[in-house]
Amino acid sequence: MKGRAPMTGYDRDQFGPAWLDADRNGCDTRNDMLARDLTHLVFEPGTHDCVVVNGDLADPYTASAIHFVYGDGALVDIDHVVALGNAWATGAFRWPIRKRAAIANDPLNLLPVDASANRQKGDADAATWLPSNKAYRCAYVARQITVKTKYDLWVTPPEKSAMERVLGSCPDQRVLTDSGAPVLVPVNVTAPSAPSTPSSPAAGGGTGGSVYYENCDAARAAGAAPLHRGDPGYGPHLDGDGDGVACE
Repeated sequence: MKGRAPMTGYDRDQFGPAWLDADRNGCDTRNDMLARDLTHLVFEPGTHDCVVVNGDLADPYTASAIHFVYGDGALVDIDHVVALGNAWATGAFRWPIRKRAAIANDPLNLLPVDASANRQKGDADAATWLPSNKAYRCAYVARQITVKTKYDLWVTPPEKSAMERVLGSCPDQRVLTDSGAPVLVPVNVTAPSAPSTPSSPAAGGGTGGSVYYENCDAARAAGAAPLHRGDPGYGPHLDGDGDGVACE
């Protein structure tokens, strides 16, 4: 348990492209989640039951009933229960891109919810935002704890206090069953990185290919650290002790 790390380097792109087909079932994650949690589903013809165009959601955050219509962005969002910004600040800034893409697409960490409630939440943790539907708060916090445990994310002291306060009202609440999704996505995902220049050490040194990181903070933000001699982005300027492993 410790405080939040700086948000330096955080960007949604650091968690991979939005809505991969992470489980390789032919449908993207967003539509998988709509199909999982909505009822009275209607799919777009010719999409092999992938693209949800209509459905009904019993929203867990507000306890309201929402009729989802494809293309109306004000209705339903897919919430990251542990927000990606919160994940970044509690450990994900150190991860490889495939692990960040995993938490961004793990069904355990995803819920279709009222779009307005999701946008009010933003990147908040349990200390600063809870669903207005009080009957769902125990399950919400339990899901956050399950996700953070699976991905080895830490909790801040205020977050821990808020979680304990919520769970104090429901001592029989259990953590959730894992989705079974791996903690590294089984698809190729490339981390965003700084563009190379002809004068960059990586290009000039011939060891790091066309990728260049100005410093180890940039390499870590891209999910590339540690870097070994010969890896894309490796450069002597990052390897202070010259042992062939940079930004360890």
